[in-house]
Amino acid sequence: MIPLTLGEIATITGGRVVGDASVQVTGGVEYDSRKIGPGGLFVAFPGEKVDGHDFAGTAVAAGAAAVLSTRETEFPGVVIEDDMLAALAVLARAVVSRLDKLTVVGVTGSSGKTTTKDYIGQLLSRLGPTVALPGSLNNELGFPYTVLQATEETRFLVLEMGARRPGHVRYLTEIARPSIGVVLNVGVAHIGEFGSVDVIAQAKGEMVEALAESGVAVLNADDPRVAAMVSRTAASVVLTGRAETASLRATDVDVDNYGKASYSLISGEKSGRVQLAAAGEHQVANSLAAAAVALAAGLEFDDLVVALGEIGIVSGRRMEVVTRPDGVVLIDDSYNANPSSTAAALRALAAMGSQRRTIAVLGYMAELGEHETSGHAEVGRLAAELGVDRLIAVAENARPILDGAAGVPDWTGTARFAADQAGAIEILQADLRADDVVLVKGSRYRTWDVADWLRRSEEV
Repeated sequence: MIPLTLGEIATITGGRVVGDASVQVTGGVEYDSRKIGPGGLFVAFPGEKVDGHDFAGTAVAAGAAAVLSTRETEFPGVVIEDDMLAALAVLARAVVSRLDKLTVVGVTGSSGKTTTKDYIGQLLSRLGPTVALPGSLNNELGFPYTVLQATEETRFLVLEMGARRPGHVRYLTEIARPSIGVVLNVGVAHIGEFGSVDVIAQAKGEMVEALAESGVAVLNADDPRVAAMVSRTAASVVLTGRAETASLRATDVDVDNYGKASYSLISGEKSGRVQLAAAGEHQVANSLAAAAVALAAGLEFDDLVVALGEIGIVSGRRMEVVTRPDGVVLIDDSYNANPSSTAAALRALAAMGSQRRTIAVLGYMAELGEHETSGHAEVGRLAAELGVDRLIAVAENARPILDGAAGVPDWTGTARFAADQAGAIEILQADLRADDVVLVKGSRYRTWDVADWLRRSEEV
């Protein structure tokens, strides 16, 4: 964060100073006392199970200059009487408004946000100091927290924007207005919250509506709902994809036996061959969006082609490929799941296991609403159509996956049901062979134990 006194922080947030108002915060902002550094601001969120106020002393002992809290502590700080999240948002907005050399990049979409954000961060870091934090920090807490990591030296701030209902993306853009906005796709992720895909499209498009006329909107030409957002922005538009309408285009896409895609990148009269390092053909679309941002920010085309081959996965449990000593290949894509991202992961599994036995361990996909049964059946059907050899559905609400697979008459694989993750591990213990390729996928934490067990190869 930029240096601010407690008096300035209180004025910005509407809080009340405890102690000397001239005390200056010169370090970062953290709500985890284990991460605080010298001169930092510790944010003490109240809670029934874990109360940040109980850790204020630990934070100060670690070097924190002050505490942002909802009640007085014995340490210098600012007390927020009302909404701590709102105060953090206001503070983030004030900080970003003072950084006149900063370029803000926003990324939204139903899937691929975190990976694309990671890609953009790696590309822009070649042009100047960049903040693009690992993980999915895309909500009312993670978003302003990320903004507050920017300093006077930061040139690029890459922000992921999630949404569970209309207005969420707009709210985040009001904290930090992007000058480059990316919309990746519109799918059924969180459709249980939104009600329809059209409402999701309306919500995602709030990104490009926030752009100024001087800004750049990066839109997916291969997704009709995203491409239609051209009419919703005053900014310049860059269409990316495989469609002929794309101004930044991928052609001659090829996927090798390791699941890694290569393609010819076309921009006007310029072209170059790109070999991606991360697994999954869906990385083509993610990398194209990142490439468009990098070009808009000033990266030269030839440098971009080279850089695209060097970027990789930063955030954990997202298409992480681990090869164990016994030859088993784990594709850990267990951070989260929806039908689109699960389909992409299954296609990567099929490509990587073309000459080997393949196993898909699939958990529940949350927030699908009335599409819950059909969404799970859809991925089960795809797994069978792709020829996955072993299919394991984890937990009762994922059982429709097996029903979908059973509806494919010529599938020769086997399907198993596991009541929980421990049951899935038991199935793997009895059946796993050297050189198998195993995909683990599910919504937040629902298959993490399975992925972690597979990583501990000495237990297998």
